[in-house]
Amino acid sequence: METYLIWSLTFLLTLIGLAGVVIPLLPGTTLIFVAMIVHKLLLPGDVSWMVIGWIAGFWLLSVIVDFGGVLLGTRLFGGGKWGMVGAGGGALIGMFFSFPMLLLGTVLGAVAAEKLIAEKSNRASLLAGAGAAVGFLISTVGRLFCAFAMIALFLLAVLQSRQAF
Repeated sequence: METYLIWSLTFLLTLIGLAGVVIPLLPGTTLIFVAMIVHKLLLPGDVSWMVIGWIAGFWLLSVIVDFGGVLLGTRLFGGGKWGMVGAGGGALIGMFFSFPMLLLGTVLGAVAAEKLIAEKSNRASLLAGAGAAVGFLISTVGRLFCAFAMIALFLLAVLQSRQAF
C-alpha cells in the first residue's frame, strides 16, 4: 500500500476519533488507538511497540475516565446508586440525539432516579443531577487530554524515527 494512503487512513481515523471524543456514538479514543495500531502494522518503522504500549495506556485511562467521571461526580454531590444508574441511563438515551441532549439526559436521569426511585428530596435530587453534569464535563476533559496525549506520543515517535534516517 502506498505510504500516502496509509497516512491518509491514519489521519482520517484520528480526526474522526478526535471528533468522537465529544460527539456521541463515536468511539473517540478507540478510533485513535485503532488508527495508530493500523499505522504501526502497515508502516512498522514509524513507531515502536513501546510507543504503542504507552498509547494503549492512555486509551485505557480514557475508558476508565469515561465510565468513572459521571459516576464519581454523581456520588460526590450526594447521589446514590440510583442516581448513578439514572445518570447512565439518561446519558445512554441522550447520546442518540446530540451532545447537549447527552448532557441533559445525564442530568435528568440522575434527578429522576434519585427523586422517583430513591425518594430523595428535591434538593438532594438536583444535587445528584448537578454532580452528574460536573462528572460528565470532567470525563469529557479527561478523554480530550488522553486523546491529545495519544496523538502527541504518536507524532513525536514518528518525528523521532524520521530523524534517525
